[in-house]
Amino acid sequence: MDTPSASFVQLVPGMVGMVLVGSSVTVSHTLVDAPLFTSQAVRYVAATAILMVIARLAGARLVWPRGREWLWLTGLAVTGLVLFNVAVVRGVAHAEPAVIAVAVACVPLVLGVVGPLLERRGPSRQVLLAAPVVMAGAVLVEGTGRTDAVGVAWAGLALGCEAAFTLLAVPVLGRHGPWGVSVHATWLGGVLLAVLGATGEGPSAARELTTAQWAAVGYLALMVTAVAFVLWYSTVRSVGAGRAGLLTGIAPLAAAVVGTVSGAGVPGPSVWLGIVVVIAGLVVGLRPQPAKWRSAPVTCPPDDRSRLPHLRRALRRG
Repeated sequence: MDTPSASFVQLVPGMVGMVLVGSSVTVSHTLVDAPLFTSQAVRYVAATAILMVIARLAGARLVWPRGREWLWLTGLAVTGLVLFNVAVVRGVAHAEPAVIAVAVACVPLVLGVVGPLLERRGPSRQVLLAAPVVMAGAVLVEGTGRTDAVGVAWAGLALGCEAAFTLLAVPVLGRHGPWGVSVHATWLGGVLLAVLGATGEGPSAARELTTAQWAAVGYLALMVTAVAFVLWYSTVRSVGAGRAGLLTGIAPLAAAVVGTVSGAGVPGPSVWLGIVVVIAGLVVGLRPQPAKWRSAPVTCPPDDRSRLPHLRRALRRG
């Protein structure tokens, strides 16, 4: 069963969220020399505080998790927040950043297949056709790079964690909504990272952050976590994980544009070709689908309904 076509308005939050995620690539370079777990813990704890304030102002109702919801939300925080950051940072020690980015570019295909299954429906043919196109475009944008077996393993972990960030939210979005999932994911991730930071980097590691690194953490907390999380989960709830997954192809485009504006250089021909391919894939996967024709129910005129029992008996005898 195909997913009903989503209006452009429903897709806009996810698009904006992916643009913000793409912008984080340039900003994150500032944190290369910062204590990994401590800086990320500060980011998510700050994002939790921001989210709770904004949610209160927006009148969003936050509820405490119960039962199996703890498993989904904790799994989301462990994979999508903690392990993903570890995989990216440790992965670039064995592989060029492009290799990790290309692995993450495979997310649309994973979400296009697994997401609808979690939502108890079949994958959309339209999304399945578009996902490889978006992936190919993202590969062209990010390029390829050198790696070893360990780098490939970290890249695979990054892919799985990025997909889990969306897939593990599907079962709890109905009750908690985008605001609740974002708040619980960030505070759980913040606590886990704070424990890792305190035990592995020391309780005073936050003092090592420079002014520029604090500014980067602030941007990541506000725009890439608090704002982008809510925008992304709003689109996932509106259009489904499979169709929303195609929007992840926007992140590499945003990263390329932000890199150009920030002085990292003008993208080469392969990047521009990749941008065109990604846009083509998005158009294919997100274009409105024609409404399927449905036959009208067959009814009998009032004066003929009395004959139905006689017709049924005659058919049985025949």
